[in-house]
Amino acid sequence: MKQILVIQNKRIGDVLISSVLANNLKKRFPESTITYLVYPYTAGVLENNPHIDRIWSVDEKWLKKLPNLLKMIARVRRKKFDIILDPYAKLQSRLMCYFSGAEYRIGFKRPGKKLKLPFYSHPVHFIPKKTQFCGKAIENRLNLLNAVFPMQDMDDTPKIFITEEEAQYDRISHLKKPVIMLGVLGSTPQKSMPYAYIAKLIDYITKNYKASLLFNYAPYQKTEAETIYNLCEHKEQIHLDIYEDSIRGFIALMNKCDLLISNEGGSVHIAKALDKPTFTMYSPYIEKEDWNSFEDGKKHQSVHLLDFKPELYKSFTREERKAIEADPSELYHELTPELILTSLKPYLQNHFS
Repeated sequence: MKQILVIQNKRIGDVLISSVLANNLKKRFPESTITYLVYPYTAGVLENNPHIDRIWSVDEKWLKKLPNLLKMIARVRRKKFDIILDPYAKLQSRLMCYFSGAEYRIGFKRPGKKLKLPFYSHPVHFIPKKTQFCGKAIENRLNLLNAVFPMQDMDDTPKIFITEEEAQYDRISHLKKPVIMLGVLGSTPQKSMPYAYIAKLIDYITKNYKASLLFNYAPYQKTEAETIYNLCEHKEQIHLDIYEDSIRGFIALMNKCDLLISNEGGSVHIAKALDKPTFTMYSPYIEKEDWNSFEDGKKHQSVHLLDFKPELYKSFTREERKAIEADPSELYHELTPELILTSLKPYLQNHFS
C-alpha cells in the first residue's frame, strides 16, 4: 500500500482545486493512503472527500518558525511516504520533500530559478498556456501527476461532498427566490473591489429583481461588509443576519442558494464545486486564464479589466503586473460598475428571465 502526501499550504481555492489530485490518485493507486497537509481554515473543503484518508492541519504562523518547520519535516520523514506531490512549491514544502526520503518527490519547477538542491526527484514545468476547459490552475495540477504517472480520462472537476445534515440546511427556506449569494469582499484587500462599486451593482440587482441577497465575507471582514451594506439603497432585500462563519457552514448555505456573484476567491471555487452558477469579478493583477475554470459564458462567466481595456496592460509585463498586487487600487477604479453591468445584465437575464 502506497503512502501519498499532497502539500497544499495555501488559500481555500488552491486547496479545493488541488483535491482533483486525490480523485485521480485513487484511480491510479486504489489501495493507497492519501494525506493532505493544509492550513486549518482551508481543511473544510476537503472534509468527507472519499478519496482523502487523512488531513493534516498545521497553523501558518506556527510553521513559519524554524524549530516547528523542523518538527514537521521530521514528522513527514517518519511517515515514510512513497509519493509526495507539492503544488505549493515554496521553501517550506520543498524542504519537506527533500528530507522526506520519498522515492517520488514531484513539484513545480519555478521559471527562471535554478534549484540549489534536488528538492524534487521529478520537477515539472508549469504549462505555458491553458488548453483545457477546466482552467490553467487545475490543468497545472493534473499535469503534475500526469507527467510522472500518465493517466487517461483524468477527473478535472473539484467536488465538495456534503453530509445528509448539511443537505437538510433550512435557514433560508423562508426567503423569496431567487437567493443570490454575494461575495462582497475578496480574500485580501487586493482582491476586493471599491465598496461603492459593489454597492452600485447590488442596487442594480435589487431594483430589477425581487431576489433575496446574502453577503459572504470572512469573519474578520464584518465591519467592511457592514460599510457596503450601509451604501446600498434597498436594504430590505439584503439579509445581513443570515451568515455562516465556518467553511462547512458556508458550504451548506451556498448549496441552498441559486447563484453566486463574487470577487474572485475561495467562494467561487466552492460554488462551482457545488455546481452552482457563478459570476466572477477579477482583480486587475490576477491572471484570469489561471483561474477561470469551466467558464462557458452561460453558467459560469467572469469579467476582468483586461476584457474591456487591454491597452492598459500593454505597458507592463506579467512580472510587473504582479507588482501591482501591493496596491491595485488605481487599476481597480478603471473596472467601473457600468463596465461590469454590460456582462452582468445579460447574465442575470439569462438566469432569471
